[in-house]
Amino acid sequence: MTAHGFPLLSLTILLPLAGCAAVLLGSPRRAPHAALAATAATFLLTLVPLHASGSGDGGFRFVEHHPWVESLGISYHLGVDGLSLFLLPLTGFLSVMAVLVSWNTVRERVKGYFVSFLVLEAAMIGVFTALDAVLFYVFWEAMLIPMFLIIGVWGSENRRYAAVKFILYTVAGSLLLLVGFILMAFLSASHGPGFTFDLTRWLLFSVPESRQNWLFLLFFAAFAVKVPLVPFHTWLPDAHVEAPAAGSVLLAGVLLKMGVYGILRFCFPLFPSAVSAFTPAVMVLGVVGIVYGALLAFTQEDLKKLVAYSSVSHMGLIVVGIFCMSPAGLKGGIVQMLNHGLSTGALFILVGAIYERKKTRKLAELGGIAGSAPVFAVFFVIAMLSSAGIPGLNGFVGEFLILLAGFQFRWWLGALAATTLVLGAVYLLRMTQRVLFEKDRSPERGPVYDFRFRERFVMTAMVLPMAVIGLFPSILTDRLEPAVRDLAVPAVSRWAVEAPPAAAEHIQIGGTAREHRLAGS
Repeated sequence: MTAHGFPLLSLTILLPLAGCAAVLLGSPRRAPHAALAATAATFLLTLVPLHASGSGDGGFRFVEHHPWVESLGISYHLGVDGLSLFLLPLTGFLSVMAVLVSWNTVRERVKGYFVSFLVLEAAMIGVFTALDAVLFYVFWEAMLIPMFLIIGVWGSENRRYAAVKFILYTVAGSLLLLVGFILMAFLSASHGPGFTFDLTRWLLFSVPESRQNWLFLLFFAAFAVKVPLVPFHTWLPDAHVEAPAAGSVLLAGVLLKMGVYGILRFCFPLFPSAVSAFTPAVMVLGVVGIVYGALLAFTQEDLKKLVAYSSVSHMGLIVVGIFCMSPAGLKGGIVQMLNHGLSTGALFILVGAIYERKKTRKLAELGGIAGSAPVFAVFFVIAMLSSAGIPGLNGFVGEFLILLAGFQFRWWLGALAATTLVLGAVYLLRMTQRVLFEKDRSPERGPVYDFRFRERFVMTAMVLPMAVIGLFPSILTDRLEPAVRDLAVPAVSRWAVEAPPAAAEHIQIGGTAREHRLAGS
C-alpha cells in the first residue's frame, strides 16, 4: 500500500533503471541523451515530496509497504521524512549535472558508463527512502558496484588500485552493518514487537542499555567509513583523484552524505544512551578530521587531492555539529551536507575542466587562467567562496549553525571547530591565486578557451542554489524543523545535565521522537 495511493518513491527508483534500458537499446551516440532524459525526469520526481511537505509536517510520508519475505520479517518499505526530504533532490540534481559533465568526455564504453551512473542513482535514492534494514542494505551494497566500475574502468592511471581500495574499505564497513542489522532483528524478537527488520517497528521499543554500546559501535563504524572519519578516510583521496570528474561529483556530493545519514537514521533514534556515552570520542575524531584534513589540503599540489582532503575536513565539521545534539547543531549538520554537495561538487567540475584544457592538475604547473577565461574564473571564485563559508553564500549558513552549537556545547569545541574557517580560507585562497592569477607555468602554455554554453549552464545551475540558500536560509531550516525535533528529543537527558537550562528547554519540543517519526507511517 502507499500513503498517497501512488507509488511515487518506487517510480523514482525505477526511472533511472528504465533509463538504463533506453541507453542499452539505443546507439552509443544517443546514450547521453537517454541518460539525461532519465535523470532529469527523476530529479523532477524528487521535488514532489519537497513540494507536498509543509514546514510543520513530521513523520514519514509517501509510504509504500509491501511484504517481501514475511517469514523473516523483511518488507519492501519506503518513505521520506524531513531527514531525507532535501537529500533526494540533491541526488537527482547532481545526477543531472554528472551526465552533462560527461557529455563529450567519454569516448570508450559509452553505454556502460551511463548505465553505471543510472544504476548508481537508483541505488542512492533507494538508500534515502528505505525503511526496512534489509532493503536499505541491498541499496547500500548496490551503490558500490557502479562506483567501483566508474573508478576502475573510466578513471585515471592508477584507477585499479583506487577502485580496489574503495571496495575493500566500504565492503568491510558494510559487513559490520549487516551484523548489526541481524542482531537488531533478534533483539526485536526478544524485547520488542517480534522478529523484524522494519525500522519503524524497531522505533517502537527501547534497546536495552546493556546492548546499546556494542550495537552502536557496529553501526557507527560502518557509517564512519562512508563519511569518512579519520582514521577511516584513506580510501577517499585515491578514489577522488582517479575517478572521472562526474564520479567525483557524486562521490563527494552524495555518497559521503550517506554515512552521516545512516548515523542520523539509525544510531540516534535506536541507541540514544550509547550516543551520549560515545559523544566525547566522536567529537575527538571529528575535530581531528577538521584540522588534519585542512592541513593536508594545504600541502597538496594536486588540485583533486586538495579538494578531497577539504572534504575530509568539512565532513568532520558536520559530524561535530550533529553530535552536539542541539537544534542548531543538527540543523547545521544537515544543511551543511547539502551545502557541501553543491560547493565541493562544483569544485570537482571546475577541476575537471582545468584538466581537460591544461592536461594537468598540479598547482605548480598552472596559472593565469583568469586572463583568457574570465567566465571560468568567476565560477571558480564563487565555488571557492562557498566552500570557504563566506557570508551571502550557502556554506556560511551551515558552518555558522554548527559553530553556534559547538560553542554552546563547550567553548573549546567551538574554537577548535572554527579552525575550519581559518584553515579553509588559507588553502582555498592559495589555490585560487595560483590557478587563476599567477604566471602560467603549464606545459601547454597559451590562452585557455573559456566555458561554452553547456559548461556555463552546468555551473550556473550549481551556483544559483548557493546564492539562494545563502540569502534565504529559512527555505531549508524551516523545513528541517520536524526532523531536528525528532532527532533532538533522545538527547534531552544529557543536555538537561550538561547544558544551560535555557538550552535544555529549547530542545524539549514536541513530545517524543517515536510519536513524531511514526506519525506518518
